[in-house]
Amino acid sequence: MDWQPIILTFKLALITTVILFFLSIPVAYWLTNTRSKTKPVLEALITMPLVLPPTVIGFYLLVAFSPSYLFGQWLGSFGIKFVFTFEGLVLASILYSFPFMVQPIQSGLSNLPPSLAEASYVLGKSKWKTLTKVLLPNIKPSLLTGIVLSFAHTIGEFGVVLMIGGSIPGKTKVASIAIYDEVETLDYAMANTYSMILFIVTFIILVIVYLVNGGYLNRMGR
Repeated sequence: MDWQPIILTFKLALITTVILFFLSIPVAYWLTNTRSKTKPVLEALITMPLVLPPTVIGFYLLVAFSPSYLFGQWLGSFGIKFVFTFEGLVLASILYSFPFMVQPIQSGLSNLPPSLAEASYVLGKSKWKTLTKVLLPNIKPSLLTGIVLSFAHTIGEFGVVLMIGGSIPGKTKVASIAIYDEVETLDYAMANTYSMILFIVTFIILVIVYLVNGGYLNRMGR
């Protein structure tokens, strides 16, 4: 068995999840507190990957970063290439999994009582310290949910990564692409092996999340 697709998949999921975590916290915080008229537009853009076919996102990323087009040529002049590269997979995964990280964090922050932040401000804490020391520690289940959903969603990506990355062994051929390739060659046994590994790992991760979140809520007396 070729383990490269499995290793590449989890590497992609890990990198994507870490980047999304640090990107999503300020975005979710802003969405929770802003009264800007642009908020619905931004929320709609963030939510788009939930309703759009993955191939649509993948197609526009492919066009945007293709060296055949102006923007792709401009990036190429700096030695930056996203089409058929691992870096392209990371970028596509960040865009495609963004709502899976932002929305749980935003929901957690929105459900906190306003008095929590107000008390922190009265005690002289800055907005940054209030966010990191007061608010985020009180939404641990939401943070964990966002992390796990983003990680699991990245593991299962197919259309987006196929469009932007193709199927280059050891470079862009993740497990979902490997499964597709094995089915195309009628090697159902190997396709089943890849599928079962992803199924088991994802199932274990979700069980752990429910156990941890359930224990946290019990300790909080909810």
